[in-house]
Amino acid sequence: TIAPLANHPEVIPELRQWFETEWPGYYGHKGPGNAEADLAAFANGDRLPVGVVAFHGRELCGVAALKAESFPSHRHLTPWAAAGLVKASKRGEGIGAQLLHALEQEARRLGFSSIYCGTATSESLLQRNGWEVMEQIEHEGERLGIYRKGL
Repeated sequence: TIAPLANHPEVIPELRQWFETEWPGYYGHKGPGNAEADLAAFANGDRLPVGVVAFHGRELCGVAALKAESFPSHRHLTPWAAAGLVKASKRGEGIGAQLLHALEQEARRLGFSSIYCGTATSESLLQRNGWEVMEQIEHEGERLGIYRKGL
């Protein structure tokens, strides 16, 4: 089941731990990010940013967010699929694709005609789901693909 994060604020502490473990350079103890603040911001239903969560029964399985901005060099593009994370034991079960589809629906609901994503790790997921690569960029020493999907 995919649901708005706004309907499940009780999962934010668990998601905070996931973010800190998955992205320690950003959300870890010495990183510049604040996972709890970002997740609280994603628990919004009527405007960007907005988050969605995946459950299998009562088990939390994944999260993703739709944000206004992602990369300073691409502020002219909006909105962005971001913060996508599936619990390690549930990867490969199609949950990432379901979260991505939910973000596309949210973008449509909010009146957008395109959605964007920058990634170094989820290219095949995006391509399998009809996203097209726009360009390759260098961001913080990492090669990323910038993807777009028309809605």
